[in-house]
Amino acid sequence: MDNKNSILLVDPDFDLNTAADCDLLLKITPDSFSYAIIDKGSRQLKAVYDEQECDNVPAMLAAKLKNDVYLTLAFKEIKAAVYTENSINIPNELFDPEQLNQYAKFFTEAPSNNLYTRPFKTFGFTSIFTLQQFTEETLAASLNNCKLYTQNAPVLALAAQNNKTSLLLDFTASSFNALYRTGEKLIFQNYYQTDNAEEFNYYLLLIVNQLNINTADTEIQLSGIIHSGDGYYQCIAKYFSDINFNLPPAKEIDHKILDDMPAHYYSSLLALDLCE
Repeated sequence: MDNKNSILLVDPDFDLNTAADCDLLLKITPDSFSYAIIDKGSRQLKAVYDEQECDNVPAMLAAKLKNDVYLTLAFKEIKAAVYTENSINIPNELFDPEQLNQYAKFFTEAPSNNLYTRPFKTFGFTSIFTLQQFTEETLAASLNNCKLYTQNAPVLALAAQNNKTSLLLDFTASSFNALYRTGEKLIFQNYYQTDNAEEFNYYLLLIVNQLNINTADTEIQLSGIIHSGDGYYQCIAKYFSDINFNLPPAKEIDHKILDDMPAHYYSSLLALDLCE
């Protein structure tokens, strides 16, 4: 443990000299930071770090990238899912790669100089986004050839694992991502900050009512910082009966170091491994 809001799990047999065979996954939200290291040779999860309720994520990220011994290693591949308000999804039938600057006009904040695109074939759209300049420069200065994704990319990867009508809720300690799908169609996705169960209850009812969700026929899939029986879970149970925890996508990876932790804490982080 680094502090009261962070945890580091490491395989005691992790040899730092094997980093060239490992992938690094990072998840950066407005209030949390986490990473995972997966040895692709042995197919083992070697390390997980998670820090919640961060007051200044960009500053903390810069410090971790500079001082964390695991983040200074030379990895095989690096993927980072980063929160940004500058993100739009364009249906593939309307997407024109020659018109990226036109799409950027719809961003809510001043865009950085770089535009990124990531296709999501399962749902038939392409995500276009920019990052906060400081975060972008921090990642570029410390991590070579880092593949960038929007924060919701791992949740989309989890949603693609089945075609049930489902509402996916991925939590940090003080926020959550919501994604609603029916069959092969993505209907809705959004990010919310919430301080308590009462506020979460408001947002949940807003989602249900605005989307006209049939709660009797919709599966809830939970991941992140939520527990069976806690205030948030009890809110969900008032309206839904089919509630399940989204476990980390296996993909033949040994997750032994998570045996003493609620494995669903890290499902969306590890789902980044599925992103192309």
